[in-house]
Amino acid sequence: MQTNIDKAIKTTTEGVEAERILRSCVHCGFCTATCPTYRLLGDELDGPRGRIYLIKGLLEGSEASDKTQIHLDRCLTCLACETSCPSGVEYGHLLDIGRQLINKKVRRTPIQRVYRYLIRNILPYPGRFSFFLRLGRGVRIILPGKYRQMVPENKRIRKTESASYQRKMILFSGCVQPSLSPETNCATTNLLDKLGIETISSHGEVCCGAINHHMAVDDSGLSFIKNNIDAWWPYIEEGIEAIVISASGCGAMIKDYGYILRNDIDYKDKARQVSMMAKDVGEIIVSEKIEKLRKIIKVSTKSYAFQNPCSLQHGQKIKDDTEVLLKKLGYQIDDIEDANQCCGSAGTYSLLQTELSEKLRRKKISAMEAVKPDVILTANIGCQLHLQQATEIPVKHWIEILEEDIQS
Repeated sequence: MQTNIDKAIKTTTEGVEAERILRSCVHCGFCTATCPTYRLLGDELDGPRGRIYLIKGLLEGSEASDKTQIHLDRCLTCLACETSCPSGVEYGHLLDIGRQLINKKVRRTPIQRVYRYLIRNILPYPGRFSFFLRLGRGVRIILPGKYRQMVPENKRIRKTESASYQRKMILFSGCVQPSLSPETNCATTNLLDKLGIETISSHGEVCCGAINHHMAVDDSGLSFIKNNIDAWWPYIEEGIEAIVISASGCGAMIKDYGYILRNDIDYKDKARQVSMMAKDVGEIIVSEKIEKLRKIIKVSTKSYAFQNPCSLQHGQKIKDDTEVLLKKLGYQIDDIEDANQCCGSAGTYSLLQTELSEKLRRKKISAMEAVKPDVILTANIGCQLHLQQATEIPVKHWIEILEEDIQS
């Protein structure tokens, strides 16, 4: 794609990177067929190719408008387009640049600014989020059905005694998962313990930074990222094996630290190392010998539908590994229609684009309920809660199923 980027932007870090990405696009349109919002709305500007043209226009000095902002806001950042792109266009990175630019040029309404401020200043902070969640649970019984489903009940967890092993990994806690689904990280700890891997909670760890970064609030996003690198670095120097993440959305973000800080003299090398060490819990389990797993797991006879989060199959490029592992172990995993399509959760998308999010969720739930599973499995806390609000079928992180089936 030919470009004529404005001189004021052309030589900046963002301008150079945007031009590199834009030049790799050949207008083929393969991306439109896999884009959830294009399939839903049928508008070229609500597909990757259209949004690329909008971002190109912004970079070349075209007038910015709230309509441009709306089309960029409607993107889920699911990255299905990157998976289907034969030219390897880094659409997600280009979108981040476009959103930063449009947010500087177009001022949002006061209500939008306040709402986004609250999201950024509550969700990434476990203490604040836990406080408001407790308040919500306190009045849950009197809330209308729709809103009651948005406040999950408190859950009990069981934790096994951990021994000390030679293999040690950091287990990233996340910001909302400890309050909303504490059993996920507990199950991860218990299962890895059975495999001879000790998990460590790192002191000073914070949110992965995804919420602020994808909302184009870069300073605070970078602050979270650098804070985590500083918190993890002493453990890395001591020889920790990996940084394990059970929420695939956080995993996709942490694996991008190296790219985000590629031009930071003080952090680029550390960030690259952290990204290399970041592993989805599925990558750790898949790397174990199948015979070893079969010895400790007694497979349930239930049937399952696996919802592969976009952050796992498109963001981290782990398309089928987890599902294949479960099938090899003997779990009945029924194939669902349009498995590559987003469920509509997409980080804060379900809070900011509720109508589109609900339409996408209905399509996903319909596809999964069609195979009549006993349990719906996923690999991301956001998808888990989003889907559970729309179905009576239990929705769980797949790691919980393995941990439940550990032979005593």
